[in-house]
Amino acid sequence: MKSFYITTAIDYANGDPHLGHAYEKVLTDVLARFRRLMGDRVHFLTGLDEHGQKVQQSARKRGIEPIELCNEAADAFQGLCRRLNVSNDDFIRTTEERHKQVVRSILQDLFDRGEIYLSEYKGYYSARAEQFLQEKDKVDGAWPEIYGEVVEISESNYFFRLGKYQDWLIEHIKSHPDFIFPRFRAKQVLEFLKEPINDLCISRPKERLEWGISLPFDENYVTYVWFDALVNYISAVGYGTAEFEKRWPVDYHVIGKDILVPPHAVYWPIMLKAIGVEMPKGLLVHGWWLTSGQKMSKSTGEVVDPLNLVDQFGADAFRYFVTREMNVGQDSEFSVELYMSRYNSDLANDLGNLLNRVLTMTPRYCGETFPPMSISEDPETELEAVWQDTETRVVELYEELQFHKGLELAFNFIRSINRYAEQRSPWKLAKSEDARDREIMETALTLMAEALRRAVGLLEPVMPDTTARVYELLGYKSEAAWRDRIKASQALVGSKIGEKTILFPRPQKED
Repeated sequence: MKSFYITTAIDYANGDPHLGHAYEKVLTDVLARFRRLMGDRVHFLTGLDEHGQKVQQSARKRGIEPIELCNEAADAFQGLCRRLNVSNDDFIRTTEERHKQVVRSILQDLFDRGEIYLSEYKGYYSARAEQFLQEKDKVDGAWPEIYGEVVEISESNYFFRLGKYQDWLIEHIKSHPDFIFPRFRAKQVLEFLKEPINDLCISRPKERLEWGISLPFDENYVTYVWFDALVNYISAVGYGTAEFEKRWPVDYHVIGKDILVPPHAVYWPIMLKAIGVEMPKGLLVHGWWLTSGQKMSKSTGEVVDPLNLVDQFGADAFRYFVTREMNVGQDSEFSVELYMSRYNSDLANDLGNLLNRVLTMTPRYCGETFPPMSISEDPETELEAVWQDTETRVVELYEELQFHKGLELAFNFIRSINRYAEQRSPWKLAKSEDARDREIMETALTLMAEALRRAVGLLEPVMPDTTARVYELLGYKSEAAWRDRIKASQALVGSKIGEKTILFPRPQKED
């Protein structure tokens, strides 16, 4: 069994879950579930970045300890995972001892080998971004709004020799075209690396920041965010123990495009190179959700609480929308109107009505169980041909991370089933007393159910609860592997039919 390790970025404790967090969790979960269905032994990690100046400041404003604020954030983000039916195997918190021990051991090792050194720093500092800045970070001579107030400071700090690995990193990216997905993002990284990169400041004096992991070689300092947060990817899977080799290298770090450069595409590979750890197999870089062409943000007042949508329409509907609408790697528009359009057309009309037809007509005309299929004419063979092509292509698209296209094909097939129903019109055949008409009717109703069963099987990585519910209503039980289940063609004959159910109820209009 192949091992498959996948991570999300860890979220920052000083903020509430929003649409971007929810999408990244769902995208990673869809990929994790797909790999499990394909037979891999999956380990899926997410978590919380709990140290830093913003957490310390926010806690002080509220008159509580930083760990109390982090506990609240952990509850919120773990709650988001549960509500979205995210199947993570672990949730790492950077305040955990298992993480802090690994961070300190890595820092000590790098310091002992001269990879970390003490130096005087004089320059600009952004408290909002918690990072040092250079003149080249200005845009048109001014500091971009994302940095907030920028001040000049002078202080001693510890630095990691980032620059010495620049040429190696350029060569690694060029010689590993699959390292960054989508590939056009690699150009962005190489563009950044055209200019010499400075060594990385990896500490903050405790007089300025107490809430962090102390440097093992100088207790007057704590380590800065990247030598803390990024290390979660290896601390959570037993770095320094025999267990580590069972998981590493990671197959995908799933991240937003805003933290590709420099954290994940520059700092992280170089950190791993410096400690002698194999490179990640891939960085899966997703885009942003936009509204009217602009990124959603608190500053613009455009923020979507994903849990409101989950409360209204269920986790599977939310999971379907964000996976269907976003081409992985590109930006995508979000609006309530677009969400409702997908919900009503794809889920309520196409999928929901098909299930409703099957659960209503079959018991009415055939009794409590699905009858045998005895007819195979052009309509049946045409539907089977569409299925064979759909099943093959959807699995290929999922493997290529083109989940939106895979879902599009799956729902095209669902529409094909509805067209087949119109073509055979079993409700008309039921009025006939001709024995052959009855055979066609029985075949049509069972074939509609069989095709529906196969179709929702394709949706399982994205809509696991819906798949399980439809299986239950169709009386389908199987211990077979996923590909065998969706390939099976005569699985429902004799199965007991469930009660009529509205799978995706339309929202009630307010008076």
